[in-house]
Amino acid sequence: MAVVLGGVAANLRVCGQTKAPAMQETPGTTANSRRTSIHQEMTLKVSAQRIYKALLDSTQFAAVTGMPASIVPEAGGKFSMFGGMIVGMTVELAPDQRIVQAWRPAHWDPGVYSIVKFELKPQGPETVVVLDHTGFPEGQFDHLDSGWHARYWEPLKTFLAKQ
Repeated sequence: MAVVLGGVAANLRVCGQTKAPAMQETPGTTANSRRTSIHQEMTLKVSAQRIYKALLDSTQFAAVTGMPASIVPEAGGKFSMFGGMIVGMTVELAPDQRIVQAWRPAHWDPGVYSIVKFELKPQGPETVVVLDHTGFPEGQFDHLDSGWHARYWEPLKTFLAKQ
């Protein structure tokens, strides 16, 4: 993973970005202070194709979050979300099935990336979204864990319910 992330860091430049203020962080708990991975599963009442597009289309993602997004929807494509607060590069795509990204909040030390993987598993008219977020710095678990719910899952459910 270090080689992949080193290559990503070497190739990633989000041009013309101004550094946005950091999102407010949730205080960490002692029990979670050493955790460096998150696993979450969310069932959404739409197709995998619909979720895949909402996560990779700049206009739709901006509508989901209410904040500017620029996403190049291809392997090797760079992204900037939440007005530049989250940046990175897409590492792998399997259409309507999987998205893997080298992902980082802009306030982390330069060159520090984590890996975010979304697996989309159709279950009849619904889709189970499996999130695995790994390799982030110690002390970040509580902030990131709550952030996935507040900034991704809840807004995504609301957005998709309107479609």
